[in-house]
Amino acid sequence: MADKKSSVYQLGNESVGRLLWQYSLPAIVGIVVMQLYNIVDRIFIGQGVGSDAIAGLAITFPVMNLSAAVGTLIGAGAAARISIVLGQNDKRKAELILGNSLVLTLLFGVIYVSIFAIFIDDILRLFGASEVTLPYAHDFMAYILPGMLVMNLCFSFNNIMRASGYPTRAMVTMFIGAGLNVMLAPLFIFVFDWGIKGAAIATDIAMTISMIFVMMHFFSKKSELHFKPGIYKLKWSIFTAITAIGAAPFVVNMAGSALNGIVNNVLHQYGGDDAVGALGILMTYAQLLVMVVIGITQGMQPIIGFNYGARKFHRLKRAFWLSVAAGSAVTFLGAMGAQFFPEYIARAFTTDSDLIEKTAQALRISTVAFWAVGFQIVSTNLFQSLGLAGKSIFLSLTRQILFLLPLIYIFSSVLGLQGVWMAYATSDIVATLVTTVMVIFQMRKINKLVRENS
Repeated sequence: MADKKSSVYQLGNESVGRLLWQYSLPAIVGIVVMQLYNIVDRIFIGQGVGSDAIAGLAITFPVMNLSAAVGTLIGAGAAARISIVLGQNDKRKAELILGNSLVLTLLFGVIYVSIFAIFIDDILRLFGASEVTLPYAHDFMAYILPGMLVMNLCFSFNNIMRASGYPTRAMVTMFIGAGLNVMLAPLFIFVFDWGIKGAAIATDIAMTISMIFVMMHFFSKKSELHFKPGIYKLKWSIFTAITAIGAAPFVVNMAGSALNGIVNNVLHQYGGDDAVGALGILMTYAQLLVMVVIGITQGMQPIIGFNYGARKFHRLKRAFWLSVAAGSAVTFLGAMGAQFFPEYIARAFTTDSDLIEKTAQALRISTVAFWAVGFQIVSTNLFQSLGLAGKSIFLSLTRQILFLLPLIYIFSSVLGLQGVWMAYATSDIVATLVTTVMVIFQMRKINKLVRENS
């Protein structure tokens, strides 16, 4: 029997509300602090380099999403799978997943960083870079590329650290990196006058220190799971188990990358570089709110995964509905902020009056239905935590690809730039309806399991 003070015992027996708070709060703080990497870079670049640099930085978002996609394929999949096998009291398998995750993260990272390094300018042009914005985008990517592998290691194993019962330590990891970035970015941009490349170098250094802290945790024999001989040989069964769950966030990030590239080109057609810059600010604001909700789901995931493995389905349901309430509150407040204070949000990133005006319009129109996004994100993560990758992938794609992409083309052809922003709000409404139907059917199945298990 597990010790009553151990994380394994607590996940299956502690109050669900207390557990969700205990796991979500560090995850929220950590991931929001982590988001400061991007926010700090964008604020300092916008204020210190100019509006063209903001637009150039926005061009790099799809490329950064591709990097995140590879990281989540392994990191998110391994974290969810470890939670489930710990719920089944199989520590040996959890450590095999840990070792295989390290090898796969390194292998995939080397491959995609090499491809990016060779074709970087072609990739940036594909994602909407103009002759004005390409130099800024190239400078940033040239210096951030070496740090991408480090980022994947840091993010992936931070997820695994949280899933194996160390939410507070995972939060501290994010604090370390973000704190360094906040100090180094203005130093490199303003004092050393390194411009946009200074922001990239600051991020590389901060990420490296965070990664070292994470990996030290797993090299310590005091940790619940740690590196040891015999766990690094790749096993097909473990690879498929990890990627089956990690496929959902992987596809989401890949889809987001493709979507950003398409939207950048459409925006450039109807609104020029300022419209691309407005999207960059809009996405930064939206991502900050989404990251809070993702922090909630990261706290929810080990609770749901463990109790699903332990067949404590009533606890699973409570964790889900509490997370829905919290996530919906976050996106509702975010939508209200964008409706009533869009100019203030825009001014945090730029002093250019034209860009402020276009960003305010984008915020008001695109976030009309943003209040529903919290429910969508939590529901998608429910299916991922249960190992139902197909449903999780489908839900993720409804909002970003299946609905949003055709709506952008239809609305922009009729309404121009305003139509692009309207497509975001319309997609949120339709995706929410689909999500609701799928959750109702899944809850019926879980209720049946509750009755059979009682």
